Amino acid sequence: MLKGFKEFIANGNAIDLAVGVVMGAAFKTVVDTIVGAIINPFVGLILPGSVGDLAKMKITIGDPGPGQVIFGWGAVASAAITFVMTAFAIYLFVILPMNAYRNRKGKPEDEKSNEEKMVALLERIADSQSPAT
Repeated sequence: MLKGFKEFIANGNAIDLAVGVVMGAAFKTVVDTIVGAIINPFVGLILPGSVGDLAKMKITIGDPGPGQVIFGWGAVASAAITFVMTAFAIYLFVILPMNAYRNRKGKPEDEKSNEEKMVALLERIADSQSPAT
């Protein structure tokens, strides 16, 4: 059991995943700070009202008391902006460079397209069934 655990930990996938989670948490802090300190106040300036922070914007329906309903739409909008910014940053700083690296390096043999594999297989079948001369 201990040997299997050592192999699991030593496997690059577990370590890569751990590093990814830690880096993601650190990156989330940066994006949250950018959204909270720059984006939300800017959007708050554009939208009507006296609140300068998008996350604090809300709509209140009903008189104060038990029947009052508060919709915190600003918090949802802020979370959506954070999500979009995080996804864009991951695309810009991780996906694009990795794709450029892979294209520059060239495709390994095992990453051939399915069409190329099928053509090669059909050629082998045709060669094996052709009559010998």
